[in-house]
Amino acid sequence: MRILGLTSLYPNPLQPHRAPFNRHQFRLLGEQFPVRMIAPIGWTDEVNARRRGAAALPAGRRVMHDGLTVEHPRYYFPPRVLRGWYGHCFRSSIRKAFERAVAEFRPDVVHARFAYPDGWAAVRLGREFDVPVVVQVHGSDVRLLDRYPARRRRTEEALRAADGVIAVSQDLADTVVRLGVDPERVVLVYDGTDPALFHPGSKAGARARLGLDRDATRLLFIGNFYPVKAADVLLHACRRLRERGLAFELDLVGQGPQGEALRSLVRRLGLAGVVGFRGSMPQDELADWYRSADVFILPSHSEGVPNVLLEAMACHTPYVATRVGGIPEIHVPDVGRLVPANDPAAMADAIAAELAAPPRGPDAWPSPRLRTEAVAEVAEFLEAVVVRLAGRTLVGA
Repeated sequence: MRILGLTSLYPNPLQPHRAPFNRHQFRLLGEQFPVRMIAPIGWTDEVNARRRGAAALPAGRRVMHDGLTVEHPRYYFPPRVLRGWYGHCFRSSIRKAFERAVAEFRPDVVHARFAYPDGWAAVRLGREFDVPVVVQVHGSDVRLLDRYPARRRRTEEALRAADGVIAVSQDLADTVVRLGVDPERVVLVYDGTDPALFHPGSKAGARARLGLDRDATRLLFIGNFYPVKAADVLLHACRRLRERGLAFELDLVGQGPQGEALRSLVRRLGLAGVVGFRGSMPQDELADWYRSADVFILPSHSEGVPNVLLEAMACHTPYVATRVGGIPEIHVPDVGRLVPANDPAAMADAIAAELAAPPRGPDAWPSPRLRTEAVAEVAEFLEAVVVRLAGRTLVGA
């Protein structure tokens, strides 16, 4: 089975730490099957990267990453307006790369990640070139549709026309079916973690390796600085904790368009010296951050099944998270607490309660699901779609 991956949520030379969950799933698929990637880069991201002094992409905009051939066409779109046309813009931007991939690679299936515009464009091009398309949905691509009616219409078109849909939570699978997708074309695949990276370890040792205060109480957030991740809600909760007299330090690991706004909010809330902006980093550096923390916090307004929460639990780090999307499906009450979204007071209460809780023993923690298990289920579904549509048995299937 030859798989053509298509998604803008993938690392590139300008954003090397982008979407690690997609990177590692495609990497593992590439260990079993021939995989080629088309990973567009938004033109606005390129402009911002150049302003930061980033080097230009190589000629041809093609690189090797994790042993996979990856082409990075430039994605042109009108920022913040005409969202109903983003699919058309995406399709036009990747058309030549798609044509090259079909001619050179001859894919059996296109595996698109994110419903719109990525999945919409993939479905349209797949129909044009007679290649089946499976779309994987992650969370906000189907859970925040009411904000943009045009995006909702295009998302429904993409998912209804796709040959298969992979959902990373039951909540997302149910949402996809409510959007009109045939339940027989939808499969639930929970993601997993890599035990070689994410496992329990010494808190003192992690802090020493990171150069952190050995004795301070530490809170941790890992995620992109986008409104949906609600880091601002966490900062307001932290101000409430400080007003109660609690001493702690908060590490924010990530980056994004809200970065400067969050730094300004830290100053306005009087949290300077309390909050550390640690930047973005590769996955193999994240485990020590989880181990260094007393509590991991995920304040999101919307989620599918967040990998960061799975990783925190794999490292035996207690958590406070919002009760949204697929989070309740993986919640373990013995090791974490859930609160309503956009409620700094409830979040502050939960963090304070977690800090006062006695340490958990090793038996309290769930056995982590392996990422290789998830990838095997994805591959099985992709093969089933190809066989169903081609009416033939794949070589090696």
